[in-house]
Amino acid sequence: MVLSPGLSAVGSLAGMLAVLVWRVREGRSAVTVKKIIMPPLGMATGFCMFLVPNFRVPWSWLVIAFLVGAIALAYPLLATSRLELIGETVMMKRSGAFFAVIIVLAAIRFLARGYLDRILTIEQTGALFFVLAFGMILRWRMSMFLEYRALTAAPSE
Repeated sequence: MVLSPGLSAVGSLAGMLAVLVWRVREGRSAVTVKKIIMPPLGMATGFCMFLVPNFRVPWSWLVIAFLVGAIALAYPLLATSRLELIGETVMMKRSGAFFAVIIVLAAIRFLARGYLDRILTIEQTGALFFVLAFGMILRWRMSMFLEYRALTAAPSE
C-alpha cells in the first residue's frame, strides 16, 4: 500500500493536534513514574514498522535521525518544561512557550518532509521522522525521570 502525500500530511496534522490535546490534559494531573516512562515504551512498539521492507533505511541514517532528535530537538522541550513539588504531589510546570515549541517542531517536520519526499519514499521518510521523534521523546522523558527522582528523594520541609 502506498500513501499519498496529501493523506500523509493530514495524518501528521491530526497527530500534532492530538499531541497538543494530550499535553493539556496531562498537565492537569500529577506526574508519576508510570506517566513518565509509558510514552516512550508505548512508542517503542512503532519500531515494528521496520519489519516491513518499505520502511527500511540505512542504519547510519537511523543513528543520525535519533541523535538529531535526542540532541538538537529535545532541547526546546527540556527548556520549556519543569517538574515542581506541590505538597506531596509532583506536577508539570510548562512555560507558555511549550505549545509554540510543539508547533514549530511540527512545522520543521512538515517542511523537511516536503524536501525528503522527493528523495525517499513516504514510508522511509515516516520511519526517519519516527526515529527522530523517539530520540527527542526518550531524552525528554529520561530527563523528566531524573528530575522526578531528585524531587521525590529530597526531604520535605
